[in-house]
Parts: sequence; C-alpha cells; structure tokens
Amino acid sequence: MSLDPVAYEPWSDPDDFIREVTDLIWVQRDISHIVDNYEPDSIVHGGLGTTVGRDGVIEGSLMRIASTPQHVGQAEDVIWEQRGDDAFLSSHLVFGSDEHLVDGRTRRVRSRTVANCLYRRGRMVEEWVVRDTLAQTLQLGIDPAEAAKDVQFQGFTGSWTQDPPSDVLAVGDSGPRPDDFRKECEFVLDFIDEVWNERRLNKVQDYMVRDLFLHTVGDQTVVRPDGYQRDLLSLVAPFPDAHFSVRDIQTNDNVRYAGLRIAVLWQMKGTYRGTEAYGPSTGALVNLMGVSQFLVQDGRIVREVRVYDDIALRAQIDAGRTPDSTVTKNIY
Repeated sequence: MSLDPVAYEPWSDPDDFIREVTDLIWVQRDISHIVDNYEPDSIVHGGLGTTVGRDGVIEGSLMRIASTPQHVGQAEDVIWEQRGDDAFLSSHLVFGSDEHLVDGRTRRVRSRTVANCLYRRGRMVEEWVVRDTLAQTLQLGIDPAEAAKDVQFQGFTGSWTQDPPSDVLAVGDSGPRPDDFRKECEFVLDFIDEVWNERRLNKVQDYMVRDLFLHTVGDQTVVRPDGYQRDLLSLVAPFPDAHFSVRDIQTNDNVRYAGLRIAVLWQMKGTYRGTEAYGPSTGALVNLMGVSQFLVQDGRIVREVRVYDDIALRAQIDAGRTPDSTVTKNIY
C-alpha cells in the first residue's frame, strides 16, 4: 500500500514533513502553525500526564520557546511508518544543545527529546513525547529532587490507561501497522522480554554487539555489555517488580540514518520499594513512559537511544509520599 501524498504535503515525504514542521514551530517560532498542524481535539501524552486539546499544546510550546529563545532542535533521527493509506506514525529524535546564562556564566545544556506523532492527512491526532529533563537539570546545576518539587504529576487518560496491545506487531496504540521487518521486530521484542523483563542480563551479548552504544537520560553514554547491564540495573533496582510493556513499534530503513531502526514506545510499571535512589521508599506505583530507538545491523543491535522523563518520574514518587509512608525493607 502506497502512502497518499495528502499525508505529508506540501513536503516531499514524512521525514521531510517532520523535520520542516518542527523547525518551523520551534526554531523559526511560527507558533501559530500549531493551529494548522494539530487537530483541535488532539491528544498528547507526556511524562507528567495527558493533555487533550490543541490549546494546551500552543500554550506549553510558547512557554518552552520563551524559556530558551535561542534553542535549536536538530533532527537526529526520524523513524516513520505508515498507518493506513493516509496516515503515518513518526518517532522523531531531537537533539538540543542550548546555552543558558546561570549566575553570570554561560552553561551549555545538551539533551534529547523523542516525539512519537500520529499524523492523519497531515494533521496531528495523538502524540507521545518524552524529554531528557534529567540532563537539563543536572547541567544547569539544579538538584533533581528539588526540580521535581516544582512540577506536578497530572495523571494519564485515554489509551495510556488501557491494557497494552495484545499483538503489538499487528496493532499498537496508534492502530494497525504494516507487517514490515517482522524478524527484526521480533528480535527486539524478545530482547526486551528476556533482558528487561526476565532480568537475564547475561543475554545482552546474545542480542547486542560487543561495541554497543547506549545513549540514555542525563546525557549519558555507556558502552559494551557490562555498561548496558549496569545501566539497566540502576533503572529497575528502585522498582524491583518493574515490568515493561510495549505499546507501539515502528520501523524504517534509511541509509541517511545508518540503516534499519526500530522505535519502541514502552511503559514501565512498578512500585518504589527497592533501592532508595529517589529518597525513602514509599511503595508508590509508578507509570513511566519511554521511547527506545534501536539501530539493527546484520541481525544485531548496535545502538539504543533511550529517553524518558526522570523528573516526572520523581514527581510521581513524590505525589505518593506521605509522612507515614513505610515500606518493608529488603531482608534477603
């Protein structure tokens, strides 16, 4: 099935569409283009919850642009896939390197954002967006725990509150998808189940090359299977019952971005009763949204870019914290 040009006109293809529209709004500052770009009842899921309606997008974008008026968001990757004959789902990895004046000194802040966007006939219908807020906070010299006190977790509504898709290769949160690169997709899904969920960390080397790269939150890069194992342990140790569900998946093979990339929208649920990385344990249930983009070459994963909102995660934990919060300690 070929994609009707109505999905991305007046640009040449969905890749061009995503890069140019983002630049028009965020760099050239044509904020009013959001009116042309988003449906009035568009839905946006972010780290702090769900927003329904275009007005919230306009107001939020205006405030973000005003806070860093010199911001340039560089398209690092665009993984797009058809959703029917007039729609597509894109996973847009945006790299930002901004300069902030802090206490009379210029600080350069590097961070990544991923926006998974469902466009139908050239209009945004639903979006799942995650930002590396930890990188921004740390590089500005702000205590992440203090930063979390300034935001409030609003909660999710709509699709994010429903059960994960039973067969994400057929139908994800964005709807039915083409059966593209099934073997490679199954490989990535097996990796998530075996290594992330079953905690078979010794199997990292069965799925990933020795010289692997993981770019993750806090503007951190780790390498090799040992580094990957340690980073995954640091993510799940505070939530020892953490389980990852895949909500959506899309693929794109393009030499511009080094070949086949597979984007995975994932949901982690767990209780904060493990390692006290975010203050005293509370037993609070957390619902974390994340996106991982995997580069697959010759049947192996060579790179993962993983983005989630660490400050929003802390805000979730804080929302469940009460003066008498107590959790049974590990006695093993």
